[in-house]
Amino acid sequence: ELVLKIRIQSPKENDFIEIELKDRSYQNLLKVSCCELGIYPGQAEKIRKLPNTLLRKIKDILRLQNFQETELILTKNGNSEWTEHTPSLTEKPCYNSNAAKMIY
Repeated sequence: ELVLKIRIQSPKENDFIEIELKDRSYQNLLKVSCCELGIYPGQAEKIRKLPNTLLRKIKDILRLQNFQETELILTKNGNSEWTEHTPSLTEKPCYNSNAAKMIY
């Protein structure tokens, strides 16, 4: 299991959330990241390992180590501006059954 720190690329947002990956594929990283951040996978254009490396294929994902910082780069909308509205986690809940079973 791999734990990554993820956020949306935004000048307004600096906070990361942690996600857990059991399947280290690009599609799974995209799916889990979008679900946890409350966006649709179609809104994400790229995934970047900070500070400046684009993740493109399975070998890139396999090289990631625990707690590395990554960010989603959102697609541009029709007005050539970055998508501004990202629903909060309360607007688009993502139920994680494993998290619900955790004991603190």
